[in-house]
Amino acid sequence: MTRITNTFLQAGNRKMIILLSLLVGFVILDGILTEFLVGGGIAQEANPFLQPLVGDMGFMVLKIVGAALCAFILWDIYRHFPRLAVIATWIATIGYGAIVLWNTSLFILA
Repeated sequence: MTRITNTFLQAGNRKMIILLSLLVGFVILDGILTEFLVGGGIAQEANPFLQPLVGDMGFMVLKIVGAALCAFILWDIYRHFPRLAVIATWIATIGYGAIVLWNTSLFILA
């Protein structure tokens, strides 16, 4: 178990860049899927702050800029506290991965 934990939580520039890229990709994919799902009447945006923006150009701009900003903040944290940043990035990536899977399943169920 310790070996597995060390493999996933071990800091490394390449690993962090891959994780951050995956996180940004999931956030953008979530925005695209949300646009299609809400536009098709299949789902609603759960975030009350983003709900009025769905369907507007500002929604995707906010998603992209927000994802990039979060990636830069996580990279800055990584420079000072590498293990903490790797853990936080894993949690966010897994969370957004689950959201993307959920949104994708709505297409299948609809």
